[in-house]
Amino acid sequence: MTAILTTGAAAAAGGDDATWRKEIETWQAKRVERLTAPNGWLSLVGLEWLKQGTNTIGSARDNNIVIAKAPSHLGSIVLDRGRATFTLDPRAVKQAKIDGANEIGAELLDDSHEKPTLVSFGTANFHLIHRGDQFGLRIKDSAADTRVHFAGIDRFAIDPSWRIEAKWEAYDPPREVEEGNILGQIDKVVVPGAATFEHGGKTYKVEPIIENPGDTELFLIFADRTSGKETYGAARFLYADPPQDGKIVLDFNKAYNPPCAFTPYATCPLPTQQNRLDMRVTAGEKKYRGGHE
Repeated sequence: MTAILTTGAAAAAGGDDATWRKEIETWQAKRVERLTAPNGWLSLVGLEWLKQGTNTIGSARDNNIVIAKAPSHLGSIVLDRGRATFTLDPRAVKQAKIDGANEIGAELLDDSHEKPTLVSFGTANFHLIHRGDQFGLRIKDSAADTRVHFAGIDRFAIDPSWRIEAKWEAYDPPREVEEGNILGQIDKVVVPGAATFEHGGKTYKVEPIIENPGDTELFLIFADRTSGKETYGAARFLYADPPQDGKIVLDFNKAYNPPCAFTPYATCPLPTQQNRLDMRVTAGEKKYRGGHE
């Protein structure tokens, strides 16, 4: 079993300490850049679930789905057995675009696709999401208050002791487990193996998942004894490179808040019982000062 990497061990594994720290700082800067992008998570302003059949959309109160930034009658989505088709209202043809083009309608690809169909109007847009047996609209606005008044990210100090080299146990075959989300829905996810490590004289085990078929990076959703105190209550996220030679590096300096820390309209997954750690992970992002928790 392997223990936490010391600064010297980190240097041997991936360059000197200064290089590693620069890597973390670069990662942190890119994280903020993604978060604050015009279409990033801070721009999320709504989540509306579709009903079977016709769903009218617009800013007028007589629509099934009311979006303040939309034309009074933007159009309609017909949901039929998992297929969603959007048609623009003739009065909104010059006010909206579908995937950047002047189209009058399209079948909506949901977020299981690399590029879901984007319907945009002014500073706002929406795309289709699929959760369990439900389909909904994720609505964003580049002029959202959450983006305009972003409070910045608070973090623990970068600490090489939290760059952990863990023992990797591959599951053959990979296991399928149930994972809940904040909406109370349950999804089945693929767990390819477990990472075991020591900290403070105790042994811990976590099970990252394969977030999307074909992914090479592994995705860890975890909670710990800082959750709900110094850090966001529901969970934090961490990506890790694929295991090599029976080992995997978990650099908790890259642990970050889920979208739900910034907006009430996200559908964040929750950690499994295995990934609820009886320890304080004092690395990565802290609770968001501008959050709604």
